[in-house]
Amino acid sequence: MSIVRKILFLSTLILIASLSKVFAEDLKKIGKFKDWEVMVISEASGKVCFAQSSPVLQAPKKNKREARLFITFRPNEKISNEISATAGYEFNKKNTVLATSGNNKFKFDIKQQGFAWMTSNKKEKIMVKVMKKGSRIMLTGYNEKGSQTIDHYSLLGFTKAYNTAKKACS
Repeated sequence: MSIVRKILFLSTLILIASLSKVFAEDLKKIGKFKDWEVMVISEASGKVCFAQSSPVLQAPKKNKREARLFITFRPNEKISNEISATAGYEFNKKNTVLATSGNNKFKFDIKQQGFAWMTSNKKEKIMVKVMKKGSRIMLTGYNEKGSQTIDHYSLLGFTKAYNTAKKACS
């Protein structure tokens, strides 16, 4: 899938999530599992299933942002375990976006239009395993001015949300 299409999809996803009443027929909430929720979107290209979470803690505290962490399945495009994130701002191109859980660190390779993705499905699968075992994951990013932000995501409910999203698209 092209990066432009990913960006368009995730941008639409955020818009739809924020306007869920207007688009209730296109976006179906499957369930909420502690700090994660699962949704399905029916598109012309097929069904897209994803689990998402919002940060339980953000730093700096005074800078509230619409941050999200996603794991997405698109069976018609043969895409699974796609991990992406938005910090609610445009990422700085010079600095790394990094997810950390315990001693495990995962670098996001692509940063465009406020979203970050990994390019390696192998790394995504490893990150999923870490997320299933962990209790928290932190996403560190830098805005265009170079200021660092850290979003702390709870992993409570992640395994059930992951399994539900995967099953919804199988």
